[in-house]
Amino acid sequence: MTSTAERSARPDTAPDALGQNPNVQPFNEDQRTIISALRSFLKNKVEPGAAERDQTGEFPMDLVRELGEMGIMGAQTPEKYGGAELDTATFAQIIEEIAVVDGSLCLTVASHNSLCQGHILIGGTEEQKQKFLPDLASARKLGAWGLTEPGSGSDSAGLQTNAKEQPDGSWILNGSKNFITQGSVGGTYVILARTDPPREGKGKNDGISAFVFNRDEVQGFSIGRKEDKLGLRSSDTAQLIFEDIHLPAEALLGERGNAFKDVMRVLDGGRVGIGAMGLGLGRAAFEYAARYTLEREQFGKPLAYNQNIAFRLAEMDTKLEAARLLIRKAADLKDAGQPFTIPVARAKYYATVVGVEACDEAIQMLGGYGYIKEYPVERFWRDNRLTRIGEGTDEVQRLVISRDVLKRFED
Repeated sequence: MTSTAERSARPDTAPDALGQNPNVQPFNEDQRTIISALRSFLKNKVEPGAAERDQTGEFPMDLVRELGEMGIMGAQTPEKYGGAELDTATFAQIIEEIAVVDGSLCLTVASHNSLCQGHILIGGTEEQKQKFLPDLASARKLGAWGLTEPGSGSDSAGLQTNAKEQPDGSWILNGSKNFITQGSVGGTYVILARTDPPREGKGKNDGISAFVFNRDEVQGFSIGRKEDKLGLRSSDTAQLIFEDIHLPAEALLGERGNAFKDVMRVLDGGRVGIGAMGLGLGRAAFEYAARYTLEREQFGKPLAYNQNIAFRLAEMDTKLEAARLLIRKAADLKDAGQPFTIPVARAKYYATVVGVEACDEAIQMLGGYGYIKEYPVERFWRDNRLTRIGEGTDEVQRLVISRDVLKRFED
């Protein structure tokens, strides 16, 4: 068996040549260079402290800053705003690789890129992009995106936070947000608020607007409860409170009252990342279980040579690879400017379900050892369980997919 120091996920499990790694789709030389550099960083800087950060809940600001210097924190932001301008397939592979080592750091990277920066890229004016994106892409500031509230989760259009326009065109923001990633460590916030009642026949999604601002430029903003979570414990999650925050007219992000169309695009993009995160954590558990069962002997032979174990490993491998291909398809459609709402719903749903399943199977294969914190598979499961909730629950994804199925066969 391995020593205690070795009982953790190892990001360097694949052959040196990425093209020979069955876990990675064929990439060009630039992409391979990025992934190789990231793996080295994860192995040397991130992996050694991942379990301890899970215990303490300490947010790894130093690691985030270093990832900013590497271009990871502005992975899909255009170069003219200080980003790396990577394609979505590369970004998905980056998220998968980080998840294999540290789910908390992975969520930080995924949400910072896909939600806050993603919304600014979709709805922002050129002036807003120039103001906010360079600091976000470099991780000089972290981004937070505020949609969820105490009374509105999957029913996100039921939000109660409101913004009232003033005679001079400025806004007064009041309300609160729950479960906000980077909530207490963020520097730039995109907040959804109701500015107008829904117009007749438009539905309650109508009348919602988005606002963007820097924390150090407003008054009346405070942090409420910081969440004590099952997993992802060194990812920052907090409640936000807005009390008569005065925002200038130029804080409005996108079209007044019509932000929900941008929200849906943001969530579609975010689902690529969360799907890749679920896949990466499942891959970490699968790889650990495969090594463990090859080293652990029972009844005179390695556990892996028990057909029941070997077949379960084969099933895990197949499901994870199928999830990877679904994610890649959604990523390629997104980059091609093609509709990808349904493909990414399938990818996010399947990747997170089979990812959590792989973590659960790994715990079972390790037996009692799988249930104790000396071994990492219980952390993989705790971290991965959120992926079936965040960026749209399993139920929401099935609703999106089923509507498409019924529409196709009703005609």
